[in-house]
Amino acid sequence: MLTTHPFEDDTLHEECGVFGVSGSDSAAALVALGLHALQHRGQEAAGISSFDGHHFHTHRAMGHVAGNFDRDDVIRALPGTSAVGHVRYSTTGETALRNVQPLYADLSTGGFAVAHNGNISNAMKLRRELVRRGSIFQSTSDTETIIHLVATSNYRTLLDRFIDALKQIEGAYSLVVMTPEGMIACRDPLGIRPLVMGKLDGAVIFASETVALDVCGATFERQVEPGELVIVQGTEVRSIRPFAPMAPRPCIFEWVYFSRPDSIAGDQSVYTVRKAIGAQLAIESPVEADYVIPVPDSGVPAAIGYAQESGIPFELGIIRSHYVGRTFIQPGDKVRHLGVKLKHNANRALIEGKRIILVDDSIVRGTTSLKIVQMMRDAGAAEVHMRIASPPTRHSCFYGVDTPERAKLLAAKHDVGGMTDFIHADSLSFVSIDGLYKALGEAKRADVRPKYCDACFTGDYPTTLTDHDDVAEVDQFAMLEERVN
Repeated sequence: MLTTHPFEDDTLHEECGVFGVSGSDSAAALVALGLHALQHRGQEAAGISSFDGHHFHTHRAMGHVAGNFDRDDVIRALPGTSAVGHVRYSTTGETALRNVQPLYADLSTGGFAVAHNGNISNAMKLRRELVRRGSIFQSTSDTETIIHLVATSNYRTLLDRFIDALKQIEGAYSLVVMTPEGMIACRDPLGIRPLVMGKLDGAVIFASETVALDVCGATFERQVEPGELVIVQGTEVRSIRPFAPMAPRPCIFEWVYFSRPDSIAGDQSVYTVRKAIGAQLAIESPVEADYVIPVPDSGVPAAIGYAQESGIPFELGIIRSHYVGRTFIQPGDKVRHLGVKLKHNANRALIEGKRIILVDDSIVRGTTSLKIVQMMRDAGAAEVHMRIASPPTRHSCFYGVDTPERAKLLAAKHDVGGMTDFIHADSLSFVSIDGLYKALGEAKRADVRPKYCDACFTGDYPTTLTDHDDVAEVDQFAMLEERVN
């Protein structure tokens, strides 16, 4: 099968998106609208669960929100004044319907539906312990671990059981949970993954990004703070903080790539930050050229910033078709090459004979950058310079972002010179880690703990990585045993 997403196949894929509504007669319909706005965070599957005061109702499906939740009969089958939804890109667990969220279980306290954005970095260890104690898992998702920890907790109330479960897990999570008692929204103590709260005609709404509040007409109230649990019961909203305070470390890639540019992340416009990154990149890595060209669509704001700072004209040198999904042509080399152009094509009349600067958000494996540079060469570009609006991605993410293993990251194998040769560019530069922080209005200092999680660039992971360390230990033991034998 040939997919016509060649530029998306080599990116850091968005982790997931969550959306919850409590106190609206149109809860499921509002969730569907919110999930549309969060579709960029996960395109593999979507699901919605609702509660009508007596029963839980769930519809989950593979594919996009559109086509699965734009029918009246589907929404009518999800009655109730509370609902929670999820869009998924799998970072743990196979791509299968059993892993599509919200995950639901009948507990001794009643129904429990959970939508999770993030990744539990000790899920495998917890799962082994739970299975030994008799738990029977129905999915391969790390999110199900939370359900079993709640189910097996010795505490009496559901809230105490939930807190007990959270205190056993490591990693990153933003959760929206729906129970007969009400809705609970929470973030991990470091706030690695985002979650915001809004209001609409008395209803309380939770979402991964502010843009989802905008789309459904809700008013942004505030962020759910790191380590906070917001509990909604009827019209009552209360907050508790069961964890020891920690200095937050939100994922810096939310501003670089994951969030939609029309969202507000933290207290900053994502679009404005991306333009500032591009401007900083122009200051750090200038080059003489005729045009600044974005790699669509994620490179556009940074390219605008680069163009404005450098004084080099911004132009659309790569034209993207927004009406191409997937095609099922059998892949031969010639046909595959033609299939790439269904989605993105060079603007030959603009590019031919020109020196161009391509601006993109990141380089992962490098195969996409190689294709883009070659596309520009084929269109007659005289010079092709590449500028990247993030530092080199040298480390894998274990907090809910689908990154290749480190050995497959181009920047982990090559210095910038080697990467330049690999993608066949005339020059290649990345914004520095200091420049990235400067664009965010911060200064990265060696003697102060970073304000953001930047582990994919620096290797400075803000939490323990139990499952990863256990695997590494097993691998080292196997290597040692092989040498001995």
